[in-house]
Amino acid sequence: MVAVFLLGAIGVAVGAIAANWLVRPKRPATGAKGETYECGLETQGPTWVQFKISYFLYALIFLLFDVETVFLYPWAVKFKVLGWFAFAEMIIFIGILVLGLWYAWKEGALEWR
Repeated sequence: MVAVFLLGAIGVAVGAIAANWLVRPKRPATGAKGETYECGLETQGPTWVQFKISYFLYALIFLLFDVETVFLYPWAVKFKVLGWFAFAEMIIFIGILVLGLWYAWKEGALEWR
């Protein structure tokens, strides 16, 4: 069974590369097609801009907690059916999330400077 999935994954990868090779432009871009296009204007000055890593950390933490809340909805819908064991598991799950939030806060990942 694992071999079937492995062959399927390899087949999809090879198929994607082959499709890309078949539909790619055969001639190199020349003239106006080869120029850089950025909002219709040529760039002036240095175009390499560095962003603070804290912006990315803030976004990743938001995304993490946003995705984790998706797990709360099915649990809330079936709360009465699942019983006390599922309640204990959810308390542990929320505890891990709170621990992660506390760690991010302690490390300064939530400070917007």
